[in-house]
This record gives sequence, structure tokens and C-alpha cells, in this order.
Amino acid sequence: MRAFVALAKTGNFTLAAQAMHVTQSALSGLIKELEQTLGAKVVDRSTRRALLTDIGKELYPLFSQMIDDLDGALANVADHTRLKKGMVRIAAPQLLSCTLMPEAIAAYRARHPDIEVRLGDTGVENVIARVLSGEADFGIGPEREPAPPLDARLLFEMPFALVFPKGHELERQARVTWQDLARYPFISLQGQFTERLLEDVHASLREVPVKPANEVTFMTTALAMAAAGLGVTACLPYAAPLVTLYGLVMRPLEDPVLTRRFFLYTRPGRSLSPAAESFIGFLETFVAGATPTSAA
Repeated sequence: MRAFVALAKTGNFTLAAQAMHVTQSALSGLIKELEQTLGAKVVDRSTRRALLTDIGKELYPLFSQMIDDLDGALANVADHTRLKKGMVRIAAPQLLSCTLMPEAIAAYRARHPDIEVRLGDTGVENVIARVLSGEADFGIGPEREPAPPLDARLLFEMPFALVFPKGHELERQARVTWQDLARYPFISLQGQFTERLLEDVHASLREVPVKPANEVTFMTTALAMAAAGLGVTACLPYAAPLVTLYGLVMRPLEDPVLTRRFFLYTRPGRSLSPAAESFIGFLETFVAGATPTSAA
């Protein structure tokens, strides 16, 4: 088809062969093969020019358009694989979406400005649903029980840190422990966050010194309440930028050191786009270098 289109454009076997970067005999062989396949002549050969037959005239615009469409499709695929085009859709919890993720996305876009990255901030419990529905290419969220019907790979594991207002009496202590929380109103999150936290503390201490005075939906609410002097809260170190913004202090929680694991969730049996695969690889490297393993 390409040989025929080149011949139709130039009207000359020699010029068409040069355009195709083949010998004239090879081009002639391709035209003969096309005619044998079609069972009809497409070119009338003369000593100086190649003239299209009536069938050749009908086929020329059709073949030309087909080749243009194919080349366009292949170029589009090449743009995706070379990261010159594409979109990444991410579902992430609200706190992660307003701390770590914008920084990671900005750093990725600096390297790949042609890739569109869409961040869907949502409640922790909605991350899985967005991935399962196909609304997001992948999601980021904490470990959940029972395990969701998704493929999961560990993104990071971090220890809990205590957060309290500047000037709080806890700031004078060299270290803070879970037992220290018993003296202050503890602001926690609803659902598995508090349930698993209390279970882990109980398993380590054989008692539960942490008794939530208030359970809220979002960590930003807990931080705002702590900033207003209504109690203390616990979160993971990736929230440090927001903790600083609220004028709060973050300190590692000890005795015991409790951690939380966050995973990248993808749909099983579904291949990710080159852009999504690229972003995940970048994010894993970025998180390893950008997130502290302990609060300071």
C-alpha cells in the first residue's frame, strides 16, 4: 500500500523507489504483489511514467487515508510510550492530597510536562471504590481489613507522631509516650483509624490509656481543633507541612512505636498506561526521599 501511494504521488518508479528507500526492482515487485492480491491492475506502466488505472484512481485516496490513519495511530502510541502524551488519575485520602501528593505531582510535571495528572481527593474509605469503578488508575491508602479485592504494593510505612499546640506542657518533655495521652483530650478519626489504633495500643500495653474525647471525619479538623487548644491528636509524619501551617508541634510517639502502612492499589488483571506506570515509579522514589521515617 505504501509503495502504491508513493508511486501514485510521483507517477514515476524511480522517484517512488527513492521515496521508499528501496530499489526500483523491489518497488516494482511490491506493486505486482498488490495487483496479484487484488486480482486487478492498478498501474499502467510506460517507459517514462506510471499511470493509474481506473481501479488505481479509486484506491489511491482510500489507501492514502488508511496509511495516514495508521501512521497517526502509531504516532499516538509512540507519544504515550515516550511520555509525550497521557493522563494519570489518582485517588488519595484528603490529608495525603493536601500534603505529600501536590509536591509529588509538581515534581513529576517538571520532568514530564505533557502528562496530565488528575488528583481525586476523597475520604479514606472511598479510595478503594474509585479504583474498582475505574474512576482512578490507582489509589493510595492505608492497609485495610479485610483486604480489598485489589492488587497492593507497599508505598511507605511510618510511625505515629503526637501533635499538640506550641507552648503545650508536653513540649518540655524529652520524649512523649502513648501513656502521656491519658492526661489530655484526644482528638481522633472515625472508623478503622481509631479502632486499629486502640487495638495496637492495647496489644502492646495491656491497657488503653487513649480514650478519644472527640472523633472527627478528617484529620484537618483534628489539627484545627488541636490548634484551638481543644486537645491533642496523632498523625503520620507526611502531614508535617500542614502541622506547621496550623502552628502545631509534632513529636514521635514512643512506648510503643506504632506504624501505619500505605499501599498503592490497582485493579487486578488491568494493565496501566505508560503514563500511570511512569508516575508510580516516580512516586515510589519521591516518597522514599521526601517522607521522614520518624517525626522530628
